[in-house]
This record gives sequence, structure tokens and C-alpha cells, in this order.
Amino acid sequence: MAPRSKVHSLPPELKEWLDAELVKRGFGDYVQLAADLKVRGAEVSKSALQRYGSPFEQRMAQLKMASEQARALVDAAPDDEDKLGSAVVRLTQEKIFTLLMDMDIDADSVDVNKLFKNAAEIGKASVTQKKFSLEVRKEIEEAARRKALEDAAQQASETGRQHGLSAAGVDALRTAIMGQL
Repeated sequence: MAPRSKVHSLPPELKEWLDAELVKRGFGDYVQLAADLKVRGAEVSKSALQRYGSPFEQRMAQLKMASEQARALVDAAPDDEDKLGSAVVRLTQEKIFTLLMDMDIDADSVDVNKLFKNAAEIGKASVTQKKFSLEVRKEIEEAARRKALEDAAQQASETGRQHGLSAAGVDALRTAIMGQL
């Protein structure tokens, strides 16, 4: 069995710094990154950094592509029943297992129940967002309808006056239109 990567053995705060720096530097400049890590007390070769950075960059690209595709899908086919959210939860569960198998992670140290709970929370958040979106859309449509009726009542009143309709007739016309609210 191959020895564990030095990158994976870094303290959590240094690993977070490294991940941020890899993204910031565009997954390049490994020589300088190795020197910067040495200054911070970690001896990691540029080759080890590249071996770690390359799959990290691929996962970032895949995540970005998946996000763009999901955004395009939602824009093209709204999902009021949140069938997409349910599918995402199932897919996330499957991907978690795949990720644990593919990555250099000790599966015994990972709380799978927490991962599933997080996937369920994502699903709940999606449902809540859809519900909020529908409520806001309904309010916007109702406000637009109200405004259209008010504009129509105003226009009808002005037109009625211009054509000699009595004040009582104008009021009756206005009341009939506004009664649609």
C-alpha cells in the first residue's frame, strides 16, 4: 500500500489555506506553493502538490459544469413539484459513496449518517426555496393584476368622461372594473 500523501497529512487550517491558494493560483505555480508551505512549516514537494492539485482541479471543473448545467436546466424547465430536488438527494447519496471510494479518505472516520443528513437538508432547502419562489411569484402576479385593473379603471373613467358619460356612469364603470380584484 502506498504511503499517505503529505498533503492529506497537513493540519486542517494549513490544508484549507492550501486549497484556497490552489484555486487562487489557478492550480499552477507549484514550485512557489511548495516554498510557501515550507515557510509555514510543512515540507511538501511540488510533485506531491501537483498530484493533489490535478484531481482537485478536475473536481472543481466538474462542480462548476454541473452548477452551470443545473442552472440552465432550471431556467429551461421549472420544477414546481421539486422532482429535481428529490433526484438530487438520491444522486448525492450515490455520489457520496463513490467519493468515499475514490478519494484517499478513511471511510471509518467519516460519519455517513451526517452526509445523508446533509443531503436531506439540501433537499429540504430546495423545497423551501421552491415554495418561497411560488409565493413571491404569486404576489408579483397579483400586484401586476391589481395595477392592470387600476390602470384599466382609470383609462375607462377618462374615456367615459370624454364621451359624455355621467359621473354616476363613470363611477359604475370604475366599480365594475375594480370589482375584478
